[in-house]
Amino acid sequence: MNGKDGGEREMTRAQAPAAFEKFLRGRGLKLTRPRWVILEAALDRRDHFSADELADRLRKNPRPVSKASVYRTLALLKESGLLEEHDFGGGRKFYEQALGRTHHDHLVCIGCGQITEFQNPRIEHMQDQVTEREGFVSVFHSLKIFGYCRACRKRGVSADPQTAHLPREIVGIHGSTT
Repeated sequence: MNGKDGGEREMTRAQAPAAFEKFLRGRGLKLTRPRWVILEAALDRRDHFSADELADRLRKNPRPVSKASVYRTLALLKESGLLEEHDFGGGRKFYEQALGRTHHDHLVCIGCGQITEFQNPRIEHMQDQVTEREGFVSVFHSLKIFGYCRACRKRGVSADPQTAHLPREIVGIHGSTT
């Protein structure tokens, strides 16, 4: 499903449940109703989301699923290749759908938490040149640039040298540490 950087995933959304069920069976597990609900909710998302955000949404379901089931199922969905997991700092993992997505990188605002995806062929080319020069075989990579988005800068939030390196959960809106 997931080739070298830049490759698009071949599986369609309609094929995902069967692929996940096959993945689970290979591990001696079943596609239970809670796993199905979590799978559907995760694949319906078009943004980056945390396990807690998904659990909160599913708590409002007519047949809610437990937070523990959300965490365990997200780990399985990541392992199966249906979701990608990102660490944007602050001790929380974020997920995004892997189906039909090409490789991209992220701008992460430490003021408001906004995550912006971008693609830049020049950056990708430079990374390929570096790996080739170093005799390094790249399997995957993740580029995350942390800073302040346009909206935060308009509000007067700026990079304080004392806190600019900290994840947004540590840096308050006005740049003070918690």
